[in-house]
Amino acid sequence: MQNDRLISASERGPSGPRSRRPLPPWVSTTALLLPTYGWLTLAVFLPLLTMFVFSFMSATPMGKAPIVFTLKQYRAFIDQPYLVGIGITSLLIGFWTTLFCAVLGFLAAVALVRSTFGKTREMLLILILLPFWTNGLVRVFSWTMVLRENGFLDSLLHMIAPDAGSIGFLYTRYAVVVGLVHGYLPYMILTCYIALVAIDDAIIEAASSLGARWWTILFKILMPLAAPGLISGAVLIFIPVIGSFMEPRILGGRVGVTMGTVIEDQFTQAFNWPLGASLSFTLLAVVLAIFATFSGVLRRGTVA
Repeated sequence: MQNDRLISASERGPSGPRSRRPLPPWVSTTALLLPTYGWLTLAVFLPLLTMFVFSFMSATPMGKAPIVFTLKQYRAFIDQPYLVGIGITSLLIGFWTTLFCAVLGFLAAVALVRSTFGKTREMLLILILLPFWTNGLVRVFSWTMVLRENGFLDSLLHMIAPDAGSIGFLYTRYAVVVGLVHGYLPYMILTCYIALVAIDDAIIEAASSLGARWWTILFKILMPLAAPGLISGAVLIFIPVIGSFMEPRILGGRVGVTMGTVIEDQFTQAFNWPLGASLSFTLLAVVLAIFATFSGVLRRGTVA
């Protein structure tokens, strides 16, 4: 009892019991967000800011040429009109890749959600993620063995029709799209799967009991409710695809010149970092303008 009195007396201040003052809310919030935003600053924002500064320079800062800040690099599309055609080609490749991924990914996600359960679904999800477990360069080079003349595709055809000609289409834009779809399709499947698995089965059962056909359920119920997943997958695919350079260079050959390959050449071959940086930010501005233009449509689709 005497010890308890001593402890109680020590905890009392001159004006009564001593109480711990809680930390302000902003302290705990800052402590939680600081590691994440610190890493984003170091790994994303700081490199982007550096490249943005480079894009206004007249020469690469590591060289011996005098550095002058100028807007000349951003006139590349005016001074070199062939870049406009390359940019349009990159946007078209991005569009077709995103479209094929949306169709195939949505149907695959519907099959996963509506037709599989338990361990079967888990096994199929693992198989979908397999492309992420292999090196991208290996995946692309494997397609050269499939799509080239007298490759796997031709061999399979000649087993069925020995007198048929070659159907290999390596070093074409179609081959580039095939390689990109293979690499980015899992993004669309996963985003659509997450959106579809959250749909209440009672909605589908109610539609079926009211006589709705499967295509009505697919296009009038599942697609509108899964629109957030489709939109998220389209953004995740379109933005990196238009800047890709590995698939166009390996599968496209001479016709695989895209903005990604041009930008890579400026950094690795021509050592013209300011031009490469300006082309990168110009491409980024075009992408943001496209999404800003269609933001109303995307927002309506998400709300639906």
